[in-house]
Amino acid sequence: MATTRKPRTHVHATADDPDIKTRNLKRLRRIEGQVRGLQKMVEEDRYCADILAQIASVHEALRGVGRELMRNHLKHCATSAIRTGQGEAEAMYDELVDMMYTHSR
Repeated sequence: MATTRKPRTHVHATADDPDIKTRNLKRLRRIEGQVRGLQKMVEEDRYCADILAQIASVHEALRGVGRELMRNHLKHCATSAIRTGQGEAEAMYDELVDMMYTHSR
């Protein structure tokens, strides 16, 4: 059964570990550089297998950032919502299930 939920807008993290944030920003900047490299590889008509290998590397790097964000979300945001009470807890359970199915592809 699919649920239609409004996207949460302008919601901020319950807690933000500065070290994790710094690591994620560094990772994302590195990924940005990798994507620019991919663009250059395509422009230069580089060998398809080499481009695909770099794409796989970018995917894995993004998954790493996603894991860090998920861990933070579970540790802080979800825990806080679940402790708040039944209504918030139910909404968080729905959000987590949606996230698992949306982001596990």
